[in-house]
Amino acid sequence: MKRCITSSRRAALAIFASLGLMASGSVLAQGVDQVLQADQRRLELARQSQERINNIVEGTRSLEDDYRAINKEIDGLRVYNRLMQAQVAGQEATLDDIALSMDQVDVINRQIFPLMTRMIEGLERSIALDVPFLMAERAERVQALNDIMERSDVSVAEKFRKVMEAYQIENDYGNSMEAYEETLTIAVDGEEQSRNYNMLRIGRVGLYFQSDDTRITGRWDNENREWVIDNGARNEVRKGLRMARQLIAPELLRLPVDASSDAEAS
Repeated sequence: MKRCITSSRRAALAIFASLGLMASGSVLAQGVDQVLQADQRRLELARQSQERINNIVEGTRSLEDDYRAINKEIDGLRVYNRLMQAQVAGQEATLDDIALSMDQVDVINRQIFPLMTRMIEGLERSIALDVPFLMAERAERVQALNDIMERSDVSVAEKFRKVMEAYQIENDYGNSMEAYEETLTIAVDGEEQSRNYNMLRIGRVGLYFQSDDTRITGRWDNENREWVIDNGARNEVRKGLRMARQLIAPELLRLPVDASSDAEAS
């Protein structure tokens, strides 16, 4: 009977011990889970903290980069402003010069218009007293100058250029040889006749004429202001005409000229 009771007690003790172990194991498991959960929360908090730190660092870097970029842009703007200030100063100086020039324009115009008028009048008188070659063309050029002087749509510079151009053309006549045709009224055998002649101009030294058949040859006598027949110069005038037309090579010409001119023309 005692054995039965003892066995029962041992069994009960074993059961209680098992229950205790089970309870202890459950409590221990719960404690481990809580520790793991706490660690997990700490890790999550640490991760979130690191993300905030990273975001702050990135924001700081971005602000620093923006700051550096802005400083560089400011430096560039300072250089640009210095250049612009120098350019503005130069433009202001130019404007001052232009203003001064504009103030002098009226004075220049008042002086240059009378000068150009005198130059045109002098050119017209010179042509009238000169050897009478290409008179229609030269008179037309002078008339064009008079017309352009009255035009308000032509600048003073252009008017002056035209006057100087006319003077240059007249000056070039003295250094050239030319052959052309012109109708002259000349007394032949005591009778005035108008016909077309071949004209030979040698600078301003001499002006000669010859008919197509070479039967009539002569020259302009500038001292007496008349045409003179001189058939003795027939061959030389004919040769000069061919030279002026570039049909033969240039060579010495022996032609009669006014006493005040050189004895020979070449």
